[in-house]
Amino acid sequence: MNPDTWVQIGAGTATTVAAAFVGRAARRTRRQESRDDFTVIKDALNGRIDELKDEMEDQRKLVGDQAEALNYLVVRIRSLVAYIRKAGMEPPAPPPMSERVRDYLHHIDV
Repeated sequence: MNPDTWVQIGAGTATTVAAAFVGRAARRTRRQESRDDFTVIKDALNGRIDELKDEMEDQRKLVGDQAEALNYLVVRIRSLVAYIRKAGMEPPAPPPMSERVRDYLHHIDV
C-alpha cells in the first residue's frame, strides 16, 4: 500500500468519527437534556410521594390504634365507677383535666 492510500484511510476514518460525534450532538439538543432532567426529577418526586403516602397510612393506623386504646380505657373506667356505685360507695373525684385532654375527650364523646 502506498502512502496515499493510508492518507485516504485516515481521512475517511476521521470523517466517520467526526460525523458520528456531530450526529450524536444533533440528536441530543439542549431541550432534550431538559426533558430528561424533568423526567428524572418527576420520577424522584413520585417516589417521594409514594413514601409519604405509606408513612401517612402508618400514622393513620397508629392513630386508630390509639383511639381504640383510649375508648377501651374510657369504657373500663366507666364500668369501675358503676361497680363502685353499685357497691354503695362513691368513687374518688377525678383530677383536673387540661384543655387539650378535655377537647379530645369531648371529640370522642366522653
